[in-house]
Amino acid sequence: LSTLGVAVTALLTALFCHLALGFSALESFLTGAVISSTDAASVFSILRSKKLGLRNHTASLLEVESGSNDPFSYMLTLILLTLMTGEISAPAVVYQIFAQLVYGGALGVGVALAARAFLRRFRFASEGFDAIFLVAVALLSYVVPTLLEGNGYLSVYITGILLGNSQLENKKALVNFFDGATGLMQMLLFFLLGLLSFPSQLPAIAPTALAVVLFLTFVARPAVVFLLMAPFRSTRQMALVAWSGMRGAASIVFSILAITSPAVTNLDLYHIVFFIVLFSILVQGTLIPVVAKKLNMTDQEANVLKTF
Repeated sequence: LSTLGVAVTALLTALFCHLALGFSALESFLTGAVISSTDAASVFSILRSKKLGLRNHTASLLEVESGSNDPFSYMLTLILLTLMTGEISAPAVVYQIFAQLVYGGALGVGVALAARAFLRRFRFASEGFDAIFLVAVALLSYVVPTLLEGNGYLSVYITGILLGNSQLENKKALVNFFDGATGLMQMLLFFLLGLLSFPSQLPAIAPTALAVVLFLTFVARPAVVFLLMAPFRSTRQMALVAWSGMRGAASIVFSILAITSPAVTNLDLYHIVFFIVLFSILVQGTLIPVVAKKLNMTDQEANVLKTF
């Protein structure tokens, strides 16, 4: 779902935008790439606030998918923007994919292992410095691969996964610190996103954006989920996963990349994506508890706070 799922979602959405809405080919694929990943923060927030435990490890599945698919959406967006500038060849695209995946993955693992070894062998003079150190590690794991044309999103995600599952001293305090930092960054991010949006421009793009989000929600996402999860033969789980594929801040950030790049588009992509995200969170997000109960996928014994 995090890799092939992102690519197929982007492809189906691009075909719809091109054939049904008349977007140009590259603009169609760019739109598909930008909105192809699901949003971790939105999914986590709803499940945690509603204390919604789910059967069959579905919460863990959603956590891994929505947390790890942003790097692949970012990679597709970057490749499309490069193609739209017309300054790249086929071998260069192949190398870009290689660099994104290999450098991003390898450096993410390398930084995590180095940081873990350091924390296990070195004791800071006072409490709190370990949190500052890990903030530096997070920045380093993003910046270094990015400078080498690798995928910083993939690198920092892998670093976080490896360190988060390691036995570290003072780990409980570190988790609480990063929970608080995450909340602060989300507020800051949405504040900045709000400054870039103009509500007066939303009515003009509403019909187009509504058509895209309805296709994405009721056709593309279910088709991808049922195709990739078919071997597991869990229809109710597939239906819930399909409905829980909300779009969020990551898609808006990637649309900002698009409008600030040298590539020229005739679309108001930012506001189209903004509309899609609002619809996704308000409609899909609100109905996740209802859909989970209708599908009999809730589990009163599961502690969703433990999952995330």
